[in-house]
Amino acid sequence: MKMLLGLIACTALVFSASAWRAEDVTVATALPVVVKTVPQAGASDVDPDLKAIEVTFSKDMTDDSWSWSQLSDETFPKVDGKPKYEKDKRTCVLPVKLEPGKTYAIWLNSEKFDGFKDADGRSAVPYLLVFETEKKQ
Repeated sequence: MKMLLGLIACTALVFSASAWRAEDVTVATALPVVVKTVPQAGASDVDPDLKAIEVTFSKDMTDDSWSWSQLSDETFPKVDGKPKYEKDKRTCVLPVKLEPGKTYAIWLNSEKFDGFKDADGRSAVPYLLVFETEKKQ
């Protein structure tokens, strides 16, 4: 329930902060959004040997600026290095050590943290990435 309330609050914040008219929205003026994640959001069969989580945005992002935020201590992966952007300036990579049979939930920006910013300094729309790793046999 707490997670749902947080998601609703973030959604309300985004809509109230971006009260644009349809004719005001262009690719150039729109806030950056997550367009792809590795692993894919909602996946329940992620290989626990995966060494990095990747998030790709709709726009070029500001280097050394990110907010990989915790939903909880239990659902945040063990970080195994410093995040970095790929040469495309849109894909941020977080080195991790995952465990088998575990659910992970990571905010990419959030109500409190907005470090993922595009090249013009606009914060990306908050995104909750949730996935599960396979159980090892």
